[in-house]
Amino acid sequence: MKAPTDTVTLAHGGGGKAMRDLIDSVFTSVFQPDMMEDQARLTSDALQEPGARLAFTTDSFVVDPVEFPGGDIGKIAVCGTVNDLAVGGARPLWLSAAFIIEEGTSIALLHRIVASMKSEADAAGVRIVTGDTKVVGRGMADKVFITTSGVGVIPPGRDLAAGRIQAGDVAIVNGVLGDHGAAILAARGDMALSAEITSDCQGLGHLMEAVLAAAPNLRAARDATRGGLASCLNEMAQDSGLAIEIDEDALPLRTEVKGVCEILGLDPLYLANEGTLVLFVPEGEAEAALTAMRATPAGQGAVAIGRASAGLAGRVTMRTLFGGARIVDMLVGEQLPRIC
Repeated sequence: MKAPTDTVTLAHGGGGKAMRDLIDSVFTSVFQPDMMEDQARLTSDALQEPGARLAFTTDSFVVDPVEFPGGDIGKIAVCGTVNDLAVGGARPLWLSAAFIIEEGTSIALLHRIVASMKSEADAAGVRIVTGDTKVVGRGMADKVFITTSGVGVIPPGRDLAAGRIQAGDVAIVNGVLGDHGAAILAARGDMALSAEITSDCQGLGHLMEAVLAAAPNLRAARDATRGGLASCLNEMAQDSGLAIEIDEDALPLRTEVKGVCEILGLDPLYLANEGTLVLFVPEGEAEAALTAMRATPAGQGAVAIGRASAGLAGRVTMRTLFGGARIVDMLVGEQLPRIC
């Protein structure tokens, strides 16, 4: 059934026919949940394995602009939640999606966002099984905000955590750094930047399964989202009680991203990513992990960037191009707000 107007009105959040028409025409016609009840009812053979554990995560997305080179808020909502499950060793299975929509938002925009979500969910092998819709007045939101929650299953025997990292373990990233943050900055148009940068937004579930098959002693993985690689590594150093040293010359950065950072005085180590992770594996499994990652679409640019050591606990340092070393601290403040 076609929604009665081209834009969202307050009536679409009123609980009546207009709201039902919006939900049917925009959401359930695409996501196709099994039933229209107040909850999803979930079953999976994976839950029956002795020792299997549920993994559960939730996140909210408020990216500005909601559409950008390489993605949109819907794609980020699915990929971000899938990735939070995957880096913990879980196989993502189900998602919920709650929408806060501003009055006046184009229904055509909602159709594009929902189609993007469905495409990413299918690619990741997950289903969007339940959700919610709220409409707020003009100026009370910015087009649309999305909150997604995800449920996955951790197979027996998997136990990924930063506390398992050991001295000598190799740090690996699956691809270039900072693309998402730079793409969002360029898309806003505030700086009149002409750089053509596309967000790295992508799901990492299939990559993680490939790495776990090739390097079964994988210690830990984190997706380097807000705060970038630097904040991610600092968290892992603190949680492991080890030091981490990375090599500036090994960091995979696009020339365009370096240029944007130089112009604006930003540090690419702190720029957000939405399809980049860092993981630690024993040195003896590093080559196997790299080979497995490079065989997947999301890991073709995988490289080793450093290692953990028994140095000062919680400290991250970088060997610079000039042969020196500098401390890489946790991000203080926010380089770029509203990036995811």
